[in-house]
Amino acid sequence: MTYLNKWITTALLSLLLLPVTAQQKADTTYTFRFVPREDMFYVPWSGNDMELARLLECIESNKTDILDGKLPLYVDGYCNSLGREADNLGTAKIRANRVKSELIVRAGIKEESFVTRNHAAEGDFVTVRLTVPVKETAVTDVEAEARRKAEAERMEAEKRAGQERLAEEQRKAEEARLADEKDGAERTAQQQQTATQQNILTDRPSETATAENYHFAIRTNLLRIVTLTPDLGVEWRISPSWGIAVNGSWTSWSWSDKDRRYALWEVTPEVRYYMGEKKAWYLGAMFKAGQFNYKLSETGKQGDLIGGGITGGYQLRLNKALALDFSLGLGYLNADYEKYEVIDGVRVRKGSEAKDWWGPINAGVTLVWKLF
Repeated sequence: MTYLNKWITTALLSLLLLPVTAQQKADTTYTFRFVPREDMFYVPWSGNDMELARLLECIESNKTDILDGKLPLYVDGYCNSLGREADNLGTAKIRANRVKSELIVRAGIKEESFVTRNHAAEGDFVTVRLTVPVKETAVTDVEAEARRKAEAERMEAEKRAGQERLAEEQRKAEEARLADEKDGAERTAQQQQTATQQNILTDRPSETATAENYHFAIRTNLLRIVTLTPDLGVEWRISPSWGIAVNGSWTSWSWSDKDRRYALWEVTPEVRYYMGEKKAWYLGAMFKAGQFNYKLSETGKQGDLIGGGITGGYQLRLNKALALDFSLGLGYLNADYEKYEVIDGVRVRKGSEAKDWWGPINAGVTLVWKLF
């Protein structure tokens, strides 16, 4: 009888507590993962599509209570992959809003159905939590918390793995950059060594170095020497493109007991402009002045000459120090002279003349010796 009374009492208590158990509620949490440092909600990514399908099914089952405000959706946005707390909170807010927008569009619920909070901690995800009757979900508070912690640990592991991959990629990129710089330096050194060897073998420095180092040279016109007229001059290169040259000639010859004579002196200053990449071709302006005394027949001529014109030419480099200068001058020349004869060793004046000449007034094959 005692056993029967205990059984009846237990049954009655169970019937009385049944409505209370049916009204108990438990939290159901849904987690949506986000790419670190980004706020876009990628539905198919990292299982978000399956989680969204579960949440939409739950919302559909409780849609009336949700729209009536009896069953709010608690949305928590998380972000800790950015540097500053303000940036993390801003990104967490955007992530939460993107998830809410997705639910509003897909499930047809309202903004008023959500309770939103944002956190600058724990990971890169958004959770949506509903408190629904136990009969509709088997997930308890303890299970939800364990699931959230497991998700946070997984996201942290993914974050560390991503940071390690990024560090490895940066290390490899730095090694590749250093290798490229080393190869470039070796190629440059090899090219410079080759150029130096070629210059030593040919005794020819580069054109740039020649133009910069060539400032002063001594010159002699070989054509004048052929005509027994010693010639000497200098040239000063003000810059690689501009130069000033001055040549002077002098000679005095007599024979047949001084009845025949060939005497001359000239000074020819010139300004030149060198052209081209090698600065070998040039154009210039020339002035010429001098005196002469010719007696190659019975009548001699003695007087002054003056003139000038334009010059042009080309300098052919022979080696580092020597070059040949081929030049031609065109312009005007005036000769004002007296005629004379020699009678019994005495010069007898026979009149005077003046002549003008237009055409070639100077020519040269000049040996140039570059001093520095």
